[in-house]
Amino acid sequence: MNEKSLGISQHVLVTNGENHSVPARKLPQYVASLSSTLGALAAGMVLGWTSSAGTDGIRLATEYGFPISDTEFSWMGSLTTLGAGVICVPIGILTDLIGRKTSMLLMVVPFTVGWLVIILSNSVVMFYVGRFITGFASGAFCVAAPMYTAEISESSIRGSLGSYFQLLLTIGIFLSYLLGNWVNMFTLSIISAIAPLVFFVIFLFMPESPTYYLKKGNEDAARKSLIKLYGEQYDIDGALHSQLETIEEKRRNKISFSTMIKSKVTVKGFIIGYGLMIFQQFSGVNTIILYGSSIFSQAGSDMSPGICMIIIGIMQVLAVLVSTLVVDRLGRRILLLASIVSLCLTTFALGVYFYLQEIHITVTSVTWLPLLSVCVFIIMFSFGFGPLPWMMMGEIFAPEVKGAAASSAGLLNWLMAFLVTKFYTDLQGALGAGGTFWLFSGISAIGIFFVYILVPETKGKSLESILRDL
Repeated sequence: MNEKSLGISQHVLVTNGENHSVPARKLPQYVASLSSTLGALAAGMVLGWTSSAGTDGIRLATEYGFPISDTEFSWMGSLTTLGAGVICVPIGILTDLIGRKTSMLLMVVPFTVGWLVIILSNSVVMFYVGRFITGFASGAFCVAAPMYTAEISESSIRGSLGSYFQLLLTIGIFLSYLLGNWVNMFTLSIISAIAPLVFFVIFLFMPESPTYYLKKGNEDAARKSLIKLYGEQYDIDGALHSQLETIEEKRRNKISFSTMIKSKVTVKGFIIGYGLMIFQQFSGVNTIILYGSSIFSQAGSDMSPGICMIIIGIMQVLAVLVSTLVVDRLGRRILLLASIVSLCLTTFALGVYFYLQEIHITVTSVTWLPLLSVCVFIIMFSFGFGPLPWMMMGEIFAPEVKGAAASSAGLLNWLMAFLVTKFYTDLQGALGAGGTFWLFSGISAIGIFFVYILVPETKGKSLESILRDL
């Protein structure tokens, strides 16, 4: 079978509803999507915790009563990303075995265990273990929640619902920044441990993905799920009939995974997906989120590092909130381009500031520059390179390879995050703070050309159309 027919023959299992006389209800889709992404809020509190721990973990060491070196603190930040990377491939397999919903509910167990280890820590090693386990649970949501959202939503609101994951993630980070400025680290850890429990109680009442049920041959369960999501007035039987025809067509034209993975369409999808993940992480975003307090302390900002981080958290939440409203209007490609250009310019400006500081040129007249640069960085990251790489992973692959593609891209993303967060302090030692941010800026500059040349527009397009374009 040629590659053109490969692209055309793949279909989304969840119908979009455009051809039905009674439109699907949107409110249940919004509620289910937001409920699933409460796990992202819990993950955000895991990521923001390190920055709340103070410059190089000084506050954490003081409150818990044992010394923490710079290297040990860098491990606390980076082990979270390593834990997230470990779960990316297994969670893809687990969601196909027991379902998207059950898999996410199950992740509350490692979330709770990880936070309990952190709360009861009496050594650096216990912090390592707790951070790894909470990262493990957080990484699972980065794969399962966007998958669930993509499968329950219509194409007309798919972009907005897909952005909710990043929105709730940033709200979680902001809550950690905010609470960390008012309560001690022990109390912050207890509050953070409550977030996944809240998710469990709410998400327990949400429907499973109809796609999962149909893959398992459970038509009755798929019908009930569609009714909950789209409403009883929607043409459920017509939707099921259309989906079953798609499944039968796929079975008749079944192509082996090895053949599919070698097709030009899939290879290009991997290049685009992996590329977006690499440029997302090497923009330096996680160094700002995890070590923001240290950066502002080093910059000599007029405001306290804690207040600076709260301001950044607010900017991040507002930016992602706005992006959920415009992503289906402006399109993915233009937002990615605007985002990566801004990331390049703001990290270049940070590099200039820290370089001038390093060569002992007075920067007291521009102490506002780091805060402004980081705010613009976070805002534009939240508009584009924050949510869109994850969203597009569900849009540029055929169903046969989507699970493997999303899981492997998630693994790559978290491994890149681990490298950046673990060796950030080493880079500073070798290149200086200025040189480190210039390195991030240079990588983002390459990313501009990558997006412009390779990344397609997927706004409002069906999967068949996107694959045909690729």
